[in-house]
Amino acid sequence: MSQFDRQEYINNNLTDFGMPNLPQVPSRIQCISIIGQIEGHMLLGSQNKTTKYEHILPQLVAIEQDKDVEGAVVLLNTVGGDVESGLAIAEGIAGMKKPVVTVVLGGGHSIGVPIATAGNYSFIAASASMTIHPVRLTGMVIGVPATMEYIERMQDRVVDFVVRHSHISDEKFRELMFTVGELS
Repeated sequence: MSQFDRQEYINNNLTDFGMPNLPQVPSRIQCISIIGQIEGHMLLGSQNKTTKYEHILPQLVAIEQDKDVEGAVVLLNTVGGDVESGLAIAEGIAGMKKPVVTVVLGGGHSIGVPIATAGNYSFIAASASMTIHPVRLTGMVIGVPATMEYIERMQDRVVDFVVRHSHISDEKFRELMFTVGELS
C-alpha cells in the first residue's frame, strides 16, 4: 500500500468511525467505544458527539466471525440517545457467543444502562454515574393515547432487558426509574 493510499485509508477511517486507524497490535481482545449520544434513526447535529448504531452492529458481527478474536471490551461514556438503537446494540452484545466486558467510564445514562448490563461482565468506574429515568419523547405529539401506549411499551422493553441481564428485580428497577429528585 502506497503512502498516499495509507493516508487515504486513515482519513476514511477517521471520517467513518471517528478514530484514526491505529497501528495494529495483534490482540485477541477487540475494543469498542460508545461515546456521546447514541445516534439512531434521526441524524444529530454535527456539534454533537455521537456513536452511530449502524457502525457498532457490524463491529459486533466482525468480532463474532473473526476466529482470532476471543472477546471484546465495550467502553461506555454516553448520555443515552435513541432507545431502539440502544436496545439493538444491547441485544447485539448480549447475543454474542464470545465473552464481552462492559466498562462505564464517565457515564452510562439512559439507554446506556441496558448496554452496560448486556455484557457477560459489567464494571463501572468509581467516578462514573448512571441515570435511570422513564422513556422520554421530544417533538410534536399527535394522538396522545397511542403515543403514551407506545412509550409504555418501549419502556417495558428497556426494563425487561435490564432485569434479564442484571441482578435487579422489575419492581426495584421501576422504583429507581420513577424516583423524583434523586440521581438513581
